[in-house]
Amino acid sequence: MAQKIVTIYTDDLTGEESQEAATHTLVVDGVGYEIDLGPDSYDKLLEAIAPFTKAGRRIKAGRVKAAPKAVGGRSDTAVIRAWAKENGYAINDRGRVSAEVREAYDKAN
Repeated sequence: MAQKIVTIYTDDLTGEESQEAATHTLVVDGVGYEIDLGPDSYDKLLEAIAPFTKAGRRIKAGRVKAAPKAVGGRSDTAVIRAWAKENGYAINDRGRVSAEVREAYDKAN
């Protein structure tokens, strides 16, 4: 049996297919975002944030703390819960993760 795999790149902003779409990463207040944009949408993004990037200060990449990756669409709480259990924290399987546990996770990671 033969298989043919087709990869279709789409612009997350417009929903249009684009062979030139690329993934871009943004970090705001320590929360990382990824977005796939075609050249026109990327130019719009750069234009929109230009006043802020011109007024801001560049930082070294090591100072930016990436947010935990979501797994299968789930929020980062699953990652934090697993870490907390491995490190002796009493944590429920459901509900909010306490600020204390989140802070401990952030310090450790």
